[in-house]
Amino acid sequence: MPITVSRQPEGATIALAGEIDHHGARAMMAQLEDAIATTLPLRLTLDLSGVTFMDSSGIAVLMRALRQMQQLGGSLRVTAIPLQARRVLDAAGVGRLITLE
Repeated sequence: MPITVSRQPEGATIALAGEIDHHGARAMMAQLEDAIATTLPLRLTLDLSGVTFMDSSGIAVLMRALRQMQQLGGSLRVTAIPLQARRVLDAAGVGRLITLE
């Protein structure tokens, strides 16, 4: 599952792509953790426009990114959320913890 990192003066954007399910979540988490550790952004945007499917494993990926950003003293927002993924996130109440746009 590829991720794409782009830095901006105000932080970083990481675009996730493909299916975020129990088969690929661990690999995506590792890639995401490495990207955050490398860029050390204070503001991180996760762009989900390339995500084709997400199950509850995707919630774990986002929560891990949130924890890492909190440890850095930074913030996390998630954008361009496909409808199917949005339903999963809304059903779990993730919007109470992470800014979903």
